[in-house]
Amino acid sequence: MKETNVLHKIYQYICKDTGDRNESAKLIVVVRLLILTMIVYSLVNGGLLLFFSNISGTEICLISTALFVATFILSYYRGTFISFCILNVSVLVWIVFNIVMFGWNIGVQHFIIVLLISCFFAKYRHEAAKVSYALALCVLRLYLFFYCRINDPKVILSAELNNTLQLINTVAIFWSLSMIAYIFSTDTQALEGKLIEYNEQLKAQANIDPLTGLYNRRRTVEYLDNLLKAPAQQISLCICDIDFFKRVNDTYGHDVGDLVLKKIAETFRKTLPANTFVARWGGEEFLLIFPKFNGDEAYAALEALRQKIKAIVFDGGSETFSVSLTFGLVEYDFQSDLNALIKQADEKLYIGKESGRDRIIF
Repeated sequence: MKETNVLHKIYQYICKDTGDRNESAKLIVVVRLLILTMIVYSLVNGGLLLFFSNISGTEICLISTALFVATFILSYYRGTFISFCILNVSVLVWIVFNIVMFGWNIGVQHFIIVLLISCFFAKYRHEAAKVSYALALCVLRLYLFFYCRINDPKVILSAELNNTLQLINTVAIFWSLSMIAYIFSTDTQALEGKLIEYNEQLKAQANIDPLTGLYNRRRTVEYLDNLLKAPAQQISLCICDIDFFKRVNDTYGHDVGDLVLKKIAETFRKTLPANTFVARWGGEEFLLIFPKFNGDEAYAALEALRQKIKAIVFDGGSETFSVSLTFGLVEYDFQSDLNALIKQADEKLYIGKESGRDRIIF
């Protein structure tokens, strides 16, 4: 438990804000973790050089450690972006110094890539400055390469020591790049996830009737059009509406009328077969699509629905009441287009209304 508390306090100290407004909280964390990485890296290298009795190399690593400790302390007294700039200057000085002293083979020049990657996360926009800095880093790396081709290192290291320092360098580089990518990508991934979720919500809102939760006319036309374009399959379609619904609104109020619409929509979802496409076609009118159902099968499902809805008792305040639906059902003939199919169902509905309502016309 104590170890956990200590680690938590260290984490809080690393995350401590500089107090400047409008600066990335994550950037200062990256800056301090990179500095700590450089401190550990310099100490490990110093210990290794001391083990191999390379006193000059050990002294250089101690100087490097002192440089990064000073940079770490400064990060608590300067703004986030200023601290990032100080880090870049410190690392660049350290790279040049180590290249001159130890040569190309220990691989410190690869830390230029770490600076390059962190640069593009450091500030929102400022593309021109980022590209300019990237070009400057590229020029510096090329210069150091040609410098090492011409000049020998000041401190000569054995092949074994060179290889060991190269391995340590590789671990430090991969750690630094992974840390930068992880810290900054978590926000990006979270934002992307929220954007996808928001787009799904917008899509749903565009396709769903807000009162009943059923599909709206726009989504219905799209669905039916795709269904008719698919390989030939049995489809039945029904248009229905609530009988004398205007009377319900006029007698009991629009709030009660809305409750009736919601309850009927809920009954559709609970009573009709699972694959039935149910939509609010407009006002008190609904459109039901039965994929892979012939007319007789759809008729049986509608009859059960008709009886279920008639049995519902609504509270009108001063009295209770019930409603009925009239249905116009057609079976797809594999020839009619979308408009023709809907028109046929509408005509059947009209016949049902004219012949007494509360019935299915097929």
